Order: sequence, then structure tokens, then C-alpha cells
Amino acid sequence: MNQDVVLEIAQDALWIVLLVAGPVMMAGLTIGLIIALFQALTTIQEMTLTFVPKIIVIFVAIVVFLPYMMTTVIEYSVTLFDRIANLG
Repeated sequence: MNQDVVLEIAQDALWIVLLVAGPVMMAGLTIGLIIALFQALTTIQEMTLTFVPKIIVIFVAIVVFLPYMMTTVIEYSVTLFDRIANLG
């Protein structure tokens, strides 16, 4: 195994992390922006107002995107195990 293979595996792993975490992070970012806009328009500056909706939206996003996330990680794991098997 040379340096190029290791860098390719690391690059693939980082890409998988972005693909798996991206939808949940985007849901949290979107609801955060909506709540910030609501707070700016209504001048309600309650700090705890952001936590409950974000938790609910992130939980729903995890439930919705869980099949996609599991499939992505399983496919990457299978390809990684195939690469390990081909080394020997």
C-alpha cells in the first residue's frame, strides 16, 4: 500500500462523512436561519427559543435520512473491506 492509496481512502472517508452529516446539518442550519429571521423581525431575543425547534428538526431529519445514511456508510464499508481483502 503506497501513499496514494492511503490518501485516496482518507479522501473517500471525508467525502462519506460530508454526505452522511450534510442533510442533518443543512436541516439544522435552515431552521436556525428561520428562527433568527423570526427573532429579528419580531424583536424577540429569547436565547432558549432556538434550542427546542432545532432539536425537533434535527431529530426528524435523522429519522428521515437514516436509511440514506446507513446505505451510504454500508456501501463505503463494503468497498473498504474489499480493498483490505485485495491487499493480501
